This record gives sequence, C-alpha cells and structure tokens, in this order.
Amino acid sequence: MMSDAFAEHGHPYQPSESYTMQLVVADADVWWKRAVDAGCTVTMPLEKQFWGDRYGKLKDPFGVTWAINEPAQK
Repeated sequence: MMSDAFAEHGHPYQPSESYTMQLVVADADVWWKRAVDAGCTVTMPLEKQFWGDRYGKLKDPFGVTWAINEPAQK
C-alpha cells in the first residue's frame, strides 16, 4: 500500500530510498518517452541488457526510482 504524505496529520514527505517501482511492458519506448516528458531524470539509459531484456531506470520529480523493463522476445 502506498499513499501521499499527509504533513497536516504528522506524516511529512520523505524521499524514497528503499524501493524501485518497476513497469514490465511490451512497448518500453512509449513508456520511457512518457516518463521523460513528465519530468523524470534518466539514471540508467534504456538499453538491451546482458540478460536479453531492454531495461532502464529513471527518477521522478518526487524522488521515486522507476525501472522500465521490456522482456526479450522469444
């Protein structure tokens, strides 16, 4: 379960440091462009990795790390 910070109720915003949100998609280029256009910063370029998948990481404007993974085609 995840939610926004609620400073008015004693739960202030704290940057993410302990998790990565991962999207497994068939069209990584579309999702990658969408994330960059929304203000994400690339921390690991979207490229074919040694295990065969296309994979990359970004950080959103709130400090959350995201990974986009496009499984290799069989």
